[in-house]
Amino acid sequence: MSDVIKHECGIALIRLRKSFSYYIQKYGTPFYGLSKLYVMMDKQQNRGQDGAGVAVIKIDTPPGYRYISRYRSIETNAVHGIFEKINKKYRKSTKGLKEKTKDAEWLKRNVAFMGEVLIGHLRYGTHGMNSIESCHPFLRQNNWKSRNLVMAGNFNMTNNDELFSKLIDLGQSPKERTDTVTVMEKIGHFLDEENQILFNRFKEKYSNREISGLIEDTLDLQRVLRRSCKDFDGGYAMAGITGYGGSFVARDPNGIRPAYFYADDEVVVVASERPAIRIAFNVDNDKIQEIKPGHALIINKDGDFDQYPFIAQAEPKKCSFERIYFSRGSDTSIYKERKMLGKLLLPQILQSVNNDLENTVFSYIPNTAEVAFLGMMEGVEEHLSNYRKTEVLNNLGDPDKIEKILSLKPRVEKLVIKDAKLRTFITSDDSRDSMVSMVYDSTYNLINKDVDNLVVIDDSIVRGTTLEKSILRILDKNKPKRIVIVSSAPQIRYPDCYGIDMSRMKDFVAFRAMMALLKEKGKEDMLDEVYERCKIALEKDEADTENFVKILYDQFTDEQISDKIAEIITPSDLHAEVKVIFQKVENLNTACPDNLGDWYFTGNYPTPGGYKVVNKAFVYFMEGKGVRAY
Repeated sequence: MSDVIKHECGIALIRLRKSFSYYIQKYGTPFYGLSKLYVMMDKQQNRGQDGAGVAVIKIDTPPGYRYISRYRSIETNAVHGIFEKINKKYRKSTKGLKEKTKDAEWLKRNVAFMGEVLIGHLRYGTHGMNSIESCHPFLRQNNWKSRNLVMAGNFNMTNNDELFSKLIDLGQSPKERTDTVTVMEKIGHFLDEENQILFNRFKEKYSNREISGLIEDTLDLQRVLRRSCKDFDGGYAMAGITGYGGSFVARDPNGIRPAYFYADDEVVVVASERPAIRIAFNVDNDKIQEIKPGHALIINKDGDFDQYPFIAQAEPKKCSFERIYFSRGSDTSIYKERKMLGKLLLPQILQSVNNDLENTVFSYIPNTAEVAFLGMMEGVEEHLSNYRKTEVLNNLGDPDKIEKILSLKPRVEKLVIKDAKLRTFITSDDSRDSMVSMVYDSTYNLINKDVDNLVVIDDSIVRGTTLEKSILRILDKNKPKRIVIVSSAPQIRYPDCYGIDMSRMKDFVAFRAMMALLKEKGKEDMLDEVYERCKIALEKDEADTENFVKILYDQFTDEQISDKIAEIITPSDLHAEVKVIFQKVENLNTACPDNLGDWYFTGNYPTPGGYKVVNKAFVYFMEGKGVRAY
């Protein structure tokens, strides 16, 4: 993606189902679980580079010994740094005690992170907020194991203010207003209540010491989640571990945020992406399942597990951006879908170059658009194959012409080169613009000046900033006749509120294009009309059923907005003509039939909170507020 937007977060959870000694004996190391967790996190670093965290729970440790270990980091290469720190602590604790490195019970009592339940998290901060306190896993501590809660997740709640108020009504005084704290405290409250209910049930027959063990064996995490999550509005995959080792991963009822799991007789593992599990455990894709929307994968203290419903399922609306951009392209199904996205763009591309493939060079913006590029070129090859057959049959008596027809091949060049090393440093809105021109370079003198069309595919266009300030200028140095920028995603028109850092309308080049068209057509008064409708609906608490901003976009065709985007991103001194082509929404749904969450393109949100957010975001825009609307 040429425009840098922040990804959703990533989670990884491992439950060792056998005794800790089993893994030491079979694999010759107490690091079996930790090494697998490292691989799973390393293979999901595309999901978060602002920070990382790891926590481990030890099962059945006696009183007086620590049973929760946690490290978090916001340093560069945080994942590697955390595991190096764990390794260093292990070496220090076992120095001169080689015989103890095979003693599972000694290790569990004396060495941090030697445990059976492991959780990892990768984080992208939103709107510049990034501190060690913001890193998951979060920890809610108590002297009773069954009241401890470690949580990490990939989520955003659209109704966080409402959830915060409910905590106040319960008598709590949360230390922060973030949805991470709100969610953990909400679940923690009902975890406490479930503990109290069980304590009251057992107190007449058993001692307090006996009751602690009974609670651990009988605590109903499904009931805890059912009671605590009933009023959540958002996209989420939330992982939690209790102090005694019972754990869960809960997925939102629309399946917006992804969560996959694999289980055998040794482990139960969960990750945000399937390839992380496949690579870490060397298993086939067909053995890795999705956690069902509206269900929680619950693993009890003994390691038994199943999926349980905890909230009513809703219409499936899995995030389509996962398929276009966020998830690793090494997932077979995602790879095929991205190729199809490129292929489906061909009719628009051919029209943009007047079917002149002889004088058209194809390229892509690295690195995530590469697979869509392959699909686009596959479509070009098929088109040329059909063209050759037809033309050869029509020119059987003209050998020279047939030779020319057969020699026609797609022209492909890698014209845009991305310096990936610079990407890590582009972390804030303030520094992004000044750095963006340095990220890309080009290979020159590969096209015919003032003759060739240059078709360059990107996986999506959000702000258009990088195209305007860097890429178009770089490509223009080759002096093409026309530059066609192709987006394998449709126009991004509306904010996301379920985990992607796309929340301010003024950032979207499609929104800016629509605004410019309203001004050109003398329809600016519609802005005030929509503003009033949004504001009144918000005041009456009726803004959660309709997206009023759609009215503004409905004044223009997709092509009109695309053409205006081309004008906006084209520098005034550019030599070449610029055209911009976007994927059609119907083609997106064809290519990604199981991921129909397309609210950023269509404005059709899967939850009531989404509609409230888009209307509030427009009000904020009109009032000049630069904050997010949730």
